[in-house]
Amino acid sequence: MKYNFYRLFINSFVFLFAGSSLIFAQDLDTEKKEKGVIEYQLRAGINIGGFTPIPIPAEIRELSSFNPMLNISLEGSIIYLFKQTPSSWGIRTGVKLENKGMKANSMVKNYRMEIIGGEGERVAGNWTGGVSTHIANSYITIPTLAIFKVNDCWSFSGGAFWSFLMDKNFSGYVFDGYLREGDPTGVKVIFEDDKTASYDFSNDLRKFSYGLQLGTTWQFSKHLNVFGDFSFGLNNMFKSDFKTITFTMRPVYLNLGAGYSF
Repeated sequence: MKYNFYRLFINSFVFLFAGSSLIFAQDLDTEKKEKGVIEYQLRAGINIGGFTPIPIPAEIRELSSFNPMLNISLEGSIIYLFKQTPSSWGIRTGVKLENKGMKANSMVKNYRMEIIGGEGERVAGNWTGGVSTHIANSYITIPTLAIFKVNDCWSFSGGAFWSFLMDKNFSGYVFDGYLREGDPTGVKVIFEDDKTASYDFSNDLRKFSYGLQLGTTWQFSKHLNVFGDFSFGLNNMFKSDFKTITFTMRPVYLNLGAGYSF
């Protein structure tokens, strides 16, 4: 009887100790998963898109050619996930060096324009004919995004971006048309055959821009991922006192690329 009692006591003690250890380990594991985690990423991508008025104004009658150019982006970002579970919310920010540019030819009518004459003089008026535009800008961009991690593979992001203009170019030329100096009833200056006149609005570009960004990321291995981010500018690329182009032009770009997670 005494032996059986001691064996029952020892077995009960071992059972309680093992059960308590298991519960304690589960509590530690739950507590660990409830804590946040920080991730670091390096990203490289290509910006595909352009600067455009929305909606397209009546002055622009036809887009005859478009070249998105090779616009590279490099980004270092930091992600804070609120939990270490496969599904979690978080935030992401970082610093991105990126190019946004394009080349486009269009046919326009009564398009406000300021051309540079042969003597360097500037002549403003309403242009009807062809316009060739070349934009090549470089920015430092800071995204501020909310993250939703669906599982170990997929995550989605949304928020705002803030861009600071570093290098700038908005230039081009007009061709095969005529300029009405001053207003639509002004003196008619004809450009035909191979005659062109250049323009340059680079110094009229705004230094700071902002907008919205939405994206998704597919983490296909422990360290490697691919992503797509769509960004839409909310303010005009030109300064508020610039009156030559009368409509608002915004950057609209899709950034596609790959990243490395540390």
